[in-house]
Amino acid sequence: MAQAKRIMSAMVNNIAIIGCSGAIGHSFANHLSTLYPGASLHAFSRWMPENPVSDVSYHKINYADEASIAESASIASKENFLDLIIVSTGILHEGDLMPEKSLGDLSAEKFRRVFEANTITPALLAKHFLPKLNSARRSIFAALSARVGSISDNRLGGWYAYRCSKAALNMLIKNAAIEIGRRNRQAVIVGLHPGTVDSELSRPFQRNVPDGKLFTPEYSTRKMLDVLENLTPGQSGKCFAWDGKEVEA
Repeated sequence: MAQAKRIMSAMVNNIAIIGCSGAIGHSFANHLSTLYPGASLHAFSRWMPENPVSDVSYHKINYADEASIAESASIASKENFLDLIIVSTGILHEGDLMPEKSLGDLSAEKFRRVFEANTITPALLAKHFLPKLNSARRSIFAALSARVGSISDNRLGGWYAYRCSKAALNMLIKNAAIEIGRRNRQAVIVGLHPGTVDSELSRPFQRNVPDGKLFTPEYSTRKMLDVLENLTPGQSGKCFAWDGKEVEA
């Protein structure tokens, strides 16, 4: 496996991480800078992380401004096409916004905010970053999704806006994989379910997590990178969990 990693690292020259100030995005930057020491690594967020990783180029991005997203894609691909793009943006709760327990908790305002973060922003990132993928060899675009976005796996209900936004994200990934695959047959475009990670996103809900199922950001990102390492273009358009299992639609 170590040899395979060294071979792969020689083939990954340019990486972009969008959402690097969160726990998972920061961990991706840390792991990838070690795994691919010879690669250029561009990390984007609305604000700079408190503990920046050495050898990572940090840039600010305004997710509400499509021109900023387009400029970010140009910055990341200025020297070379991108071999790996990680999108680790998204929200579950924010201020007074919390996941709905029943239909009575729904509001248009909540749906707009959650869809803006979890679906619209990744869609615009895909619009501008996917054309920058390397087509000379296997290249990857991976966006953080969630198992709760699976319609067939939904047995508990609730969390209306979040579930719907992640289901829509999974459809976006499928659509983009079909389109990009027509002209870039080596592209792998997937969703990733990180599991329940010890972060600000999960903190209000951790008391319900079974023993052994609350992961550190480091463990989750390491497992997701192992999943990406083994994906093929034939698996593009799907969503995979941290353990490599496909998340059904």
